[in-house]
Amino acid sequence: MSSLMKLGISTVVLLAATLNVPALGEDQPGDSDKPQLSEAEQAFVELMSKCELVGSFTVDGQDDAPLKPERYAINGATKVEGSNWVVAARIKYGKNDLTVPVPVEVKWAGDTPMIQVTNLAIPGLGNGFSSRVLFYEGRYAGTWQHGEVGGTMFGKIEKQGANNSAG
Repeated sequence: MSSLMKLGISTVVLLAATLNVPALGEDQPGDSDKPQLSEAEQAFVELMSKCELVGSFTVDGQDDAPLKPERYAINGATKVEGSNWVVAARIKYGKNDLTVPVPVEVKWAGDTPMIQVTNLAIPGLGNGFSSRVLFYEGRYAGTWQHGEVGGTMFGKIEKQGANNSAG
């Protein structure tokens, strides 16, 4: 099994970073060219703004193994056009600490967004990343695949800098 799978880096493919996500409500040059957001899309942008995904992932075939922890800092999300978005995260892997823009599709099941990627290549991390992840009520859950290895992922969404102590 690759060391990427051991660290749960596959989840990152869904939650990677835009290069420069503006602060909410902050006008940027070219804003008039940006797609208009529905109320649900704006709520998704706010959910994915400066947060951390904190949870666990599984690896298929390792049913007796303990859950593997995952934690990803998310910078934001930007709608490009139609269902095409760039979702944003900072990836720390070994000696690497990088921000990688990842194109994703966002599909909607009513008020619930789902991010999907299929056979995506991420420079420096590899090829063949696929995933489907739902976001609802401050939680996420989904599936991931990297080549022949896959599994599930789930956890909660915490705002960065918030007091996130267990209680």
